[in-house]
Amino acid sequence: MKDSVTLGLIQLAAEKTPAENLKKTIPRIEEVAAKGAKIIGLQEMFTTKYFCTTQNPDHFDLAEPIPGGAITAELQAVAKRLGVVIVAPMFEARGSEVYHNTAAIIDADGTYMGKYRKMHIPQDPGFEEKFYFTPGDLGFRSWKTAHGTIGVLICWDQWYPEAARLTALAGAEILFYPTAIGWLPEEKPTLGVAQHCAWETVQRGHAVANGCHVAVTNRVGVEGNSEFWGQSFVVDPYGQIIAKASPDKEEVLIATCDLKKQREFRRIWPFFRDRRIDAYSDIAKRLVD
Repeated sequence: MKDSVTLGLIQLAAEKTPAENLKKTIPRIEEVAAKGAKIIGLQEMFTTKYFCTTQNPDHFDLAEPIPGGAITAELQAVAKRLGVVIVAPMFEARGSEVYHNTAAIIDADGTYMGKYRKMHIPQDPGFEEKFYFTPGDLGFRSWKTAHGTIGVLICWDQWYPEAARLTALAGAEILFYPTAIGWLPEEKPTLGVAQHCAWETVQRGHAVANGCHVAVTNRVGVEGNSEFWGQSFVVDPYGQIIAKASPDKEEVLIATCDLKKQREFRRIWPFFRDRRIDAYSDIAKRLVD
């Protein structure tokens, strides 16, 4: 077991095409690797703009198979060359016109380890995700990479404690949350601070409740009516922010996770031991009558 691992999060404004975004992202992967990062997290659907603001069938052309697509293959080569793990969220073309919001997990030797498909799919004005994404069907899991055991959840998943819990129970030491979230102009003046506070707080709570580190990568920039609020961050098992990016700049974030202290935290705060699994059957119901 490793006593520590350094993470690199890459917070960018998106370009128009997958090729442009890949070209923009690879130098940032090289940058964080040069700074010591061993596990690198990209933002949700890093190869595209957030096209879910409208329902447009043409956007399905932006998807590619995972694995088997050109971008996954390119990132495998980059991971192998640099000796880093990459969490790469993309738009997945599954086949028969079924599409997913997916993250590929690539190990430090370039091996494609598997993927996580976003389980919770939102539907709001400006967030028309149910039109594009079929809900994930691979469940909640972890991957034992060369540099640590990680779990991945995507954006809207971040509001669900069940998702964080099941991923941690599967062995994840670090939860990655690639994200694309921001403000709408009509809401920011009155709700902007509160919305961001809720987003950050719930994820810090997942770290505490599960005794793990949480790493959140968000995008920046304005796309349509959405102003993405950036502020990618990493927290320790106490929910303390150990690194945080700006709200409006492209940048990379470096943070070292103390896994030895994380193991000590779980011994002192044994939440998994004290869970009353005999009393939780109602959690599988929509409502408890």
